[in-house]
Amino acid sequence: MRYRLSPSILAADFTKLGEEIRKTEEAGAEYLHIDVMDGWFVPSISFGQPLVTSIRQGSRQFFDVHLMVQDPERYIGDFAKAGADGITVHAEACRHLDRVLSQIHEAGCRAGVALNPATPLSVLDYVYQKTDMVLIMTVNPGFGGQKLIPEMFGKIRTLRQRLDELHLETDIEVDGGVNRDTIVPLLEAGTNVCVAGSAVFRGDIGQNVRVLNGVLRDYEKRQESEGVG
Repeated sequence: MRYRLSPSILAADFTKLGEEIRKTEEAGAEYLHIDVMDGWFVPSISFGQPLVTSIRQGSRQFFDVHLMVQDPERYIGDFAKAGADGITVHAEACRHLDRVLSQIHEAGCRAGVALNPATPLSVLDYVYQKTDMVLIMTVNPGFGGQKLIPEMFGKIRTLRQRLDELHLETDIEVDGGVNRDTIVPLLEAGTNVCVAGSAVFRGDIGQNVRVLNGVLRDYEKRQESEGVG
């Protein structure tokens, strides 16, 4: 199993966004997390397809686009054309989740399903085979800088156990409260893709990425040596 850091540009300085994205890539971040918020599904409004098109020109990273929007099927094709590599939609925002996941695949992207903290894992029961990644929200969506909700560790463990039972290599991504103190417990619970905003973009971006990536690489090596994953 591959362990990856996905820096969230929601926490970046938008007056020098391109420069800060380059720093994450140069420091070794393979993914870039792009939170799209519509002011309807979540209270905040962030950005849309034009920004993704713009930053795509200067980055070779995997664009991990997280649509925190109501009825996301309206935008799948546009974000795929803008440069998304993976598109994650909220189960709570989709009338027909199975259809939306098919739409994402048809657009040439990896398909993810995000679950809010209070949403049960049972909503995934009939779409596991179409889901490349499950994003467990470890905070309530819409605002950065929140503390991780501790009950989510159990949710992650249960999901990883379920995926193992189904013999699926589906990624588990977490978003919210990821930092140097929480990252190892999240990995031990079953996470393998970690979204980090403030923990990356506050302070020395390159150093922050290298430190967090170092934790991921060390954990990955330990798993390999123990014959896990």
